Amino acid sequence: MFCGIDWAEKHHDVALVDDAGKMLAKARISDDAAGYRKLLDLLAEHGDSETEPIPVAIETSRGLLVSVLRTGKRQAFAINPLAASRYRDRHGVSRKKSDPGDALVLANILRTDLHMHRPLPADSELARAIAVLARAQQDAVWNRQTIANQLRSLLREYYPAALDAFVTGRKGGLAHPEARAVLAVAPTPAKAAKLTKTQIKAALKRGGRQRSTEAEATRLQGVFRAEYAHQPALVEEAMGRQMLTLLRQLDAAAEGADDLAEAVEASFQQHPDADVITSFPGLGNLLGARLLAEIGDDRTRFADARALKAYAGSAPIIRASGKKRYVGRRFVKNDRLVHAGYLWAFASISASPGAGAHYRRRRERGDWHAAAQRNLFNRMLGQLYHCLQTGQHFDEQRAFAPFLQAAAA
Repeated sequence: MFCGIDWAEKHHDVALVDDAGKMLAKARISDDAAGYRKLLDLLAEHGDSETEPIPVAIETSRGLLVSVLRTGKRQAFAINPLAASRYRDRHGVSRKKSDPGDALVLANILRTDLHMHRPLPADSELARAIAVLARAQQDAVWNRQTIANQLRSLLREYYPAALDAFVTGRKGGLAHPEARAVLAVAPTPAKAAKLTKTQIKAALKRGGRQRSTEAEATRLQGVFRAEYAHQPALVEEAMGRQMLTLLRQLDAAAEGADDLAEAVEASFQQHPDADVITSFPGLGNLLGARLLAEIGDDRTRFADARALKAYAGSAPIIRASGKKRYVGRRFVKNDRLVHAGYLWAFASISASPGAGAHYRRRRERGDWHAAAQRNLFNRMLGQLYHCLQTGQHFDEQRAFAPFLQAAAA
């Protein structure tokens, strides 16, 4: 038996077929506990059991319905909607489409090509919780940067002194707590120029500064009282009000990102794979949690290291036809894992002598910076796969022995 579910916001269409393609049952269920119970009862009527559950195909990997389907040993397959639309063309050329018909198509995908699709991984509950927190924290960081960019664009129009004070060569930029605290009391250039050292020092302390407060207050006062072009007074005041609105959004985004980062690190440290992951150079608790969130802790999820590298987009893809052969980078990949891998490779260049030697060798062979980093990420991802499978920690000498010997020579 094979089951296909075409999901929607308020209801879902279900189709059950046998191995000959004959439809055995179809139904429409509601998106609530009663609907989920109706679905499980329908599956049980056609032979579903704890020892031999019926596999289910659905076009999403998230939500309460998927959580219900993943209980026990049942295999749930998240079919890409683009792939499902290609399968639909096999059943007719009229381009007709309906929700019950899509459910039937999904069921037939498993009947004919189950071996070609990967079921959802059987990750532990802790790993799935880490994935939720790590992805939320990553989204919060991206949201914080988006708001900071909007604030920077606004300041360029009327408040260049703020950019000179907090953006040029300053770590954290406008998202830094000190910058946000000072801008809150000086939303316009006119008000900033009137600030005393005492007021600036008080704002810096509210932003968390503990050292060199006097020197920093002197520097900021000099920047704010320097000569700049100004908008008309009323326009400047209006832009200041707009800036304060963006600043409140930035405060909330920064606080949310920091809170989620603490939750991510606390959960990640409880996972048994944390010691192995953080033994690699360039990986701390936060970045290690992002990697674990995307690769999971199901050891059977990837057949080998090559499968993981393809999933991460670090392994090259080959297109060959006749006399033509092209080797290039992958465009279909896990973008979150790629982003984490870029940060990992960048940090490991300086944290690991072997990784640094590998990167320099790739650059000497003609690779651009991004290509050399991707090659390094590809190599270290294979090492991470091996260490997770065997339960051993990273060993610099074993991982980069040829490169270390060449560098020493």
